[in-house]
Amino acid sequence: MSSDSASINLTNHFLIAMPGLEDAIFSKSVVYVCEHTPRGALGLVINKPADIKMAALFGKVDLPLNRTDLTDSPVLQGGPVQIERGFVLHEPLLAVAGDAPEQSLYASTMAIPGGLEMTTSKDVLEALSAGNGPRRVLVTLGYSAWGEGQLETELGENSWLTVDADQSVIFDTPVEQRYDKALSLLGLQSWMISTQVGHA
Repeated sequence: MSSDSASINLTNHFLIAMPGLEDAIFSKSVVYVCEHTPRGALGLVINKPADIKMAALFGKVDLPLNRTDLTDSPVLQGGPVQIERGFVLHEPLLAVAGDAPEQSLYASTMAIPGGLEMTTSKDVLEALSAGNGPRRVLVTLGYSAWGEGQLETELGENSWLTVDADQSVIFDTPVEQRYDKALSLLGLQSWMISTQVGHA
């Protein structure tokens, strides 16, 4: 993995924790990688519920939640960085119109090559509060980050499996089933993997 590691790009991929990864947050986790550059990587854990539901989170920021489809959805622990801050992973609301560049509706949004957007500004919460906003949405507190070369090192240490992200795992699969569902994208089941098995 030496010469290729500089060019590896796992943006819009899942990182699936191997059994040997015993960190409290990352054990049996699935991380959606929002950005991966030579400077490092940023992602959101998509299968670790926090002890708060969406309706309660909106109450904390003094907004009603007029989206009955989201009221009882769990807020997730996105990772150990900035755990007081909300990160909203959602489908884009605006497609490209003609030759115009794609523009998000929200103030602070990262467009993720391959499909989704991640927004950190309150305006997306206000849109959801009003009963609007993106139809498919996942909210985390905190995010996961790796410095330059750190994720590549962890991959070399067999800490993670990687696979192209599938939005149905993020938005249509119950939280407790997302780890197994992500593994199934590789044709694997959890009993098949051990700390001794590698993944090329």
